[in-house]
Amino acid sequence: MTTHDAPPTTAPGATTVREPAAGPGQPFVRRLWRGRPEDPRWARPALLVLLAATLLLYLYGLGASGYANSFYSAAVQAGSTSWKAFFFGSLDAGNAITVDKPPAALWPMALSVRLFGLNSWAILAPEVLMGVATVAVVYAAVRRRFSPVAGLVAGTVLALTPVAALMFRFNNPDALLALLMSAACYLVVRALEDGRTKWLVWAGTAVGFAFLAKTLQAFLILPALAVVYAVCAPVPLRKRFAQLAAATLALVVSGGWWVAVVELWPASSRPYIGGSQHNSFLELTFGYNGLGRLNGEETGSVGGGGGARGGGMWGETGWDRMFDSEIGGQISWLLPTALILLAAGLVATRGARRTSVTRASFLVWGGSLLTTMVVFSYMAGIFHQYYTVALAPYLAAVTGMGAGLLWERRREGWAAVTLAASLVAAAAWGYVLLHRTPDYLPWLRWLVLVGGLVAALGLVFVGRLTRRLALATAAVGLVAALGGPAAYTLSTVRQGHTGSIVTAGPAGASMMGGRGGGPGGPGGGRAWEGMPGQGQRNQQNQQGGPGGQGNGFPGGGFPGGTPGQNQQNGTPQNGAQPNGNGFPGGGRTREGGMGGVGGLLNGASVPAEARKLLEQDAGDYTWVAASIGSQNAASYQLATGEAVMAIGGFNGTDPSPTLAQFEKYVADGRIHYFIAGGGMGGGMGGGNGTASRISSWVQSTFTKVTVGSATFYDLTRKADD
Repeated sequence: MTTHDAPPTTAPGATTVREPAAGPGQPFVRRLWRGRPEDPRWARPALLVLLAATLLLYLYGLGASGYANSFYSAAVQAGSTSWKAFFFGSLDAGNAITVDKPPAALWPMALSVRLFGLNSWAILAPEVLMGVATVAVVYAAVRRRFSPVAGLVAGTVLALTPVAALMFRFNNPDALLALLMSAACYLVVRALEDGRTKWLVWAGTAVGFAFLAKTLQAFLILPALAVVYAVCAPVPLRKRFAQLAAATLALVVSGGWWVAVVELWPASSRPYIGGSQHNSFLELTFGYNGLGRLNGEETGSVGGGGGARGGGMWGETGWDRMFDSEIGGQISWLLPTALILLAAGLVATRGARRTSVTRASFLVWGGSLLTTMVVFSYMAGIFHQYYTVALAPYLAAVTGMGAGLLWERRREGWAAVTLAASLVAAAAWGYVLLHRTPDYLPWLRWLVLVGGLVAALGLVFVGRLTRRLALATAAVGLVAALGGPAAYTLSTVRQGHTGSIVTAGPAGASMMGGRGGGPGGPGGGRAWEGMPGQGQRNQQNQQGGPGGQGNGFPGGGFPGGTPGQNQQNGTPQNGAQPNGNGFPGGGRTREGGMGGVGGLLNGASVPAEARKLLEQDAGDYTWVAASIGSQNAASYQLATGEAVMAIGGFNGTDPSPTLAQFEKYVADGRIHYFIAGGGMGGGMGGGNGTASRISSWVQSTFTKVTVGSATFYDLTRKADD
């Protein structure tokens, strides 16, 4: 029985003719092009072509997304001008409040903006490079134990996963998280090969830095990695536990140094920790970003989950969540196939010795896939479709490994039948997903289904076919399996995406509000349909209620939304990000859904007159303006390049600053204007009523200034002056 406990020297169907080994004495370019001496001649060029194609695909039309998620772009802008804001992840250079995540994902973008200036490409190009690096890591991990073909399949599956194409072109923290978690799995497999401590320590370091990207989500795969190493490592049991302890120490140091600095830093001289209710990063980690995501009790959030089978704002939970109408088109195209191949890989290696690296590879990547999938399926708190990008590297690796192993054993009847079954699953499920958007390339679903079934029939007898015919059958099967996700990926990269919550694929491909849907929130769509996730794609949208926001609330959202800030599709004007979609900042509704929540899920259009007003005497103030909620503040900050205070953080519900603190800032002449509207706090009294009290005090005390469609209060002029 093949156990793959030594790296294979030939790939299926590859010629055995070898060029001279490209060793250390060879020129760098030759070594780069030739790759590993045992690889066939085409292997490394094929990898380089894959990486180049991924780079070009992800760079295509990158600027169409403008500032993408203005929440993080504002923090990037602040970090590019203030090292203190850079370190803490502040939303503004005045360091009033931070984003509701650690800052590691912001650092590459902030450095890029320092070098190249504030623009869409400077913000998003680092995310693209992370995507290409993740494809390379997945290829390298699969190639080490399997064939180059298996590695190329894994890399291609990852590159063409729709949610991966979305998030590796977007400025949320998920791109860095996916890269670091892929690296952690790769390093654990390296450690399993020879039992060397350094690889496990590096894996712990990768997880620690992933924690600084998205807190506890980085720890989801730790149980799987730790158990696999404890059981399968080729060293004595005592040494295994000592190595795991060393890796844990590396994790704590790499992820904890920043936490320690923040917690020990005097609160009076650092920004408020956004997303917390008591100015504590530990509270944020274990509350809003931790257990609250699991049980739905996130203090300060805009809504909870639906429970075990509920239909709350963030969709129903349950074992089939990854396959439903909200999530399926993002990630699940090859998920049934991956599960079949994972089971097949474990069966194929069941007789291998304890230290089999091949079986351990399936356990590492498959365990990471299953653990993350189960948590995502049942978490009752805030959940967005794009979170599923975390599954993409694991799914791709399992698919490549399983397909590679079964192909090598295709002359065995069970392997050929299982390989055919995995292709049938891909074709049938691809048909189902494509059928959910019946007006989108209607011919494609039939091509996927028929092509997949025909190729699957050929795979049943692949052991008896000639080499050329067998390869042709496999190629047809691969094209059929990837046809659906490739089409969704192409649709994704052809359109810009803006807002806090975005989805991949064509319009209508991912609908929030539960599996069954039904009448729900304002606007007549599914319950809250279009609120989570529809701040995206620069397309025209019909205007709706007062202010032209098309969502049933004056001003485009909850009470407190800024009225009249609709802008038609077009290029960014006056520093504002592209929009033209029916609510401030660029979100887009689906089928009459609610669309954006003005100032909550996306920013506002900034009139030229308003920008000029804020820029006057900007150097005399710490903050040129203050606004309730981060998205409204972010839009004005990005438009002017000046610090704008986000009262109450992202939702406007954080109790920062207090009314007394705000009054002191105003008395000290540190804030020039207050921007009316924005966020939930403006009219709903979030964060213990802090934002509401500030708003009421400002409106009753200071002079209103109207500039175009925007309303300000001049904090240097009393109303009775």
